Amino acid sequence: MIREVKRSEIDVLCEVSRQTFIETFAAVNTPKDLQDYLERNLTVEKLTAEFNQPHSFFYFLEKEGEIAGFLKLNLAEAQTEYQQDDTLEVERIYIKQAFQGQGCGKELFVFALDQARKLSKKKVWLGVWEHNEKALKFYQRHGFYQIDAHTFWMGDDPQTDYIYQLEL
Repeated sequence: MIREVKRSEIDVLCEVSRQTFIETFAAVNTPKDLQDYLERNLTVEKLTAEFNQPHSFFYFLEKEGEIAGFLKLNLAEAQTEYQQDDTLEVERIYIKQAFQGQGCGKELFVFALDQARKLSKKKVWLGVWEHNEKALKFYQRHGFYQIDAHTFWMGDDPQTDYIYQLEL
């Protein structure tokens, strides 16, 4: 089941955000860079500010009563780049390690595309780390293609994110 995150669940959102980010990126980043990123970007205060943005939307994916992952969508000026009226940004889509390989990522992905269509968006875009082969292949398989790249700071480490887009 996919549902909107409630204001009273921001602490849970923070916990799940940190857990999934660590599970995804700890093995390929230094502990210092990872900790720096978490402290700058995935705190209750930072997520509360994002939650309060009227054009940002957070969703939990629940499986058997447990939160399996989450999704963050941005519209209009909430988009981190490419702030066009006909676009929707998938800023975050993360699945807990225990639920990977069960179609959870695809479920959130399909939900994001459905939301874009309901809102009459023509394009969906996202950033994905150049070395995240699993994610790159997933998005390519579903019709996304690279339109740009930008620097993503992981602590003191400048990394490259590819900007992928899908036309609906």
